[in-house]
Amino acid sequence: MAAGKSRGRATRLIHAGQVKGGRTVGPAVERGSTVILSSAAALYDEGSVTYGRAGLGVQNLLAEALSDLEGAHHVSLFPSGLAALTGAMLAVLKTGDEVLITDAVYKPTRRFCAHVLTRFGVTTRYFDPTTSPDALIAMAGPATRMIVLESPGSLSFEMQDVPAIAGLARARGLLTLMDNTWAAGFWFKPLAHGVDLSVQALTKYVGGHSDVFMGSVATADPVVGALLDQAIWDFGWSVSPDDAYQMLRGLRTLPVRLERHYASGLAVAGWVRDQPQVAEVLYPALPGARDHALWKRDYAGAAGLFSIVLRPVSTAAVHALLDALSVFRLGYSWGGFESLAINGDPQFSVRERAPSFAGPMVRLSVGLEDPEDLIADLARGLAAVAAA
Repeated sequence: MAAGKSRGRATRLIHAGQVKGGRTVGPAVERGSTVILSSAAALYDEGSVTYGRAGLGVQNLLAEALSDLEGAHHVSLFPSGLAALTGAMLAVLKTGDEVLITDAVYKPTRRFCAHVLTRFGVTTRYFDPTTSPDALIAMAGPATRMIVLESPGSLSFEMQDVPAIAGLARARGLLTLMDNTWAAGFWFKPLAHGVDLSVQALTKYVGGHSDVFMGSVATADPVVGALLDQAIWDFGWSVSPDDAYQMLRGLRTLPVRLERHYASGLAVAGWVRDQPQVAEVLYPALPGARDHALWKRDYAGAAGLFSIVLRPVSTAAVHALLDALSVFRLGYSWGGFESLAINGDPQFSVRERAPSFAGPMVRLSVGLEDPEDLIADLARGLAAVAAA
C-alpha cells in the first residue's frame, strides 16, 4: 500500500480498482439480479451480496477506484448526480432538521428541497455564496444539521472558503456536503479539507462522453458511509454494471482529459476576456478573475467550465451569439468531449439573491476540440452580437 500511495495521481487512477491477475485490463461485467449462493446458511448472510441490486464486481471496483481518487473510507454509487446529492441529504437528515445551502446550488437540488424535504419537515435556508465562513456559521441555529456547498457555483462561479467553513462547521457539530463535480475529485479533495460528504455527478468529467448517468458520494467517516449504504438499500437505488464499467473506463483517462480541459479553458477564457463585447469572465482559474486567490490556494487545476458576462445587450443579441456558434453546441450538462454553450440568466430567477453583473451571462463548457477552433467560433458569435 505504501508503494501505491507514493505513485502519481494518473498512475493510481490507471491501476485503482483493477482485477489482480485478470486476463483483460478491464473487469468482467456481471449482468444479473439473482445471485447464486453456496448454501442455505448463505441465503440470509447479511455480510454477503445476495442480490444484484447491491452491486457486483464492476460496481465494487468503481467504488474502490473512486475511494482512491477522493481519499475516502467509503464511496456509494447513485444512478445520477442529482440522486447522489439528494440521497446524501436523505441519508443523514431527519424531521425537524435545517439545512443551509448556497444560493448558487444546482437548480434541481433546489427543486428537491422545495418539493421533497419540506414535505418531510426539513427546513432549507439559502445563503449568499459570497458569505464569509464566520458569518455563515453564525447563521446556524439549534436545528441546523448540514451546510451544502457548491464551489465554484456551476453558473456564476462564486467560490466558498471550503476549508474554513468545514473546520468551523465541525467544531459546531454540523455536517458539510460539497458538490465537487467541477473539480472532479481530482483538482480539489474536499475530504482532505474537512468536508464530510463529497458529491460528484460522475455523468460529467468522470464519464467524459455525455452518454451515461451516475453520481457518487464519498466520505471519510465510516458511520456516515453506513448511513449512505442503508439509504441506498432502503430507497431501492442501484447502478447498472454496464454503466459502472463505462465510468471505470472514463476514470482511466480522467487526468489526461482534465489537463486538456484546463489548458483549453484558460486559452479560451484569456482570449474572450480581451474582446470588446465582453465585460467580465467568471473563471476562478483565470488570473485577475474573481476568487482567483482562493482558487490558487486550494486547487491544483480547473475545469473547462466558466461563464462570460457580455456588456449590456438585448436578449436578441445573446440569442444571435448562440445561434452563430457551430463548434460550440447548444445544450445542457458539461464535462464531455464536446464544447457547449447556454445563456444562463433565465436560471437566476430562482435565486433569492440574483447575482448582479454588467450584462447578460453566457456559460461555456470547453471540450476537447482545438482551442483555436473554439476561439474562431466565439469570434463569429461575438461578431453576431455586434451586428445585432
